[in-house]
Amino acid sequence: MYAILETGGKQYRVKEGDVIYVEKLELEDGAEVNFDKVLAVGDGADMKVGSPYVGGAAVTGKVLKNGKNKKVIVFKYNSKKNYRRRQGHRQPYTKIEIEAVKA
Repeated sequence: MYAILETGGKQYRVKEGDVIYVEKLELEDGAEVNFDKVLAVGDGADMKVGSPYVGGAAVTGKVLKNGKNKKVIVFKYNSKKNYRRRQGHRQPYTKIEIEAVKA
């Protein structure tokens, strides 16, 4: 059974045992996390689709770690104008292991 959940403005298709990287959540490592914004749940023909969310459906997981992605360089320039700006950015994330999908 799999579910489509929404968190951090993004949607993820998950099943039990999956490891996903989501936008940073303010939780400690090892904490339990519960996602109740489930858009769809099921497998094959017996699929439940919410409008917008499926009532009574939930996905639980465990926070494995909080961290930052690799650095992305933002470089702006105007040719022939001696304008150069270099900036780096590291997006924070939370790594979560999905433990259960409840329909």
